[in-house]
Amino acid sequence: MRVLGIDPGLATVGIGIIDSDNPGEYELIDWFTIETKKGLSLPSRLLEIQSDLCEVIKKYKPDLAVVEKLYFEVNRKTAIDVAQARGVIIVSLESAGIPIIEPAPLELKSTVTGDGHADKKQMQDMIEITLGEKCTSDDAADALGLAIYGSLMHKTEFSSIS
Repeated sequence: MRVLGIDPGLATVGIGIIDSDNPGEYELIDWFTIETKKGLSLPSRLLEIQSDLCEVIKKYKPDLAVVEKLYFEVNRKTAIDVAQARGVIIVSLESAGIPIIEPAPLELKSTVTGDGHADKKQMQDMIEITLGEKCTSDDAADALGLAIYGSLMHKTEFSSIS
């Protein structure tokens, strides 16, 4: 099963792709970021995210996508912009017919690192341990964590039905 993890953002969208056919076994396929330029209008940035994500979907053909739910304590302006980017991401995935899982940050961190309050460094360290490769981008590391989460939750969900 190919899982696409997406850490939503307006300036930077983290992308992580893994294959996982057996519980606890992961093959890292790719990780990178989609970046939009600050000087562009909001609609132009959203269109760029949609266009680039559609290319990612075409190239990697994921079976499942995992997109983190938003959680902001302080900056409401940033939250609104990121929410709009997240909306574009969700619609792009839905249009492509890809099932979506949407964990909250606490749930993601707890499942992947064992600590719901893990920081960026702890997440990157766990991704390196789990996948055997260092991911130097915080956003892409979070996306890989989301992909791992999706693989675990997808297997749990289907094993409980059988």
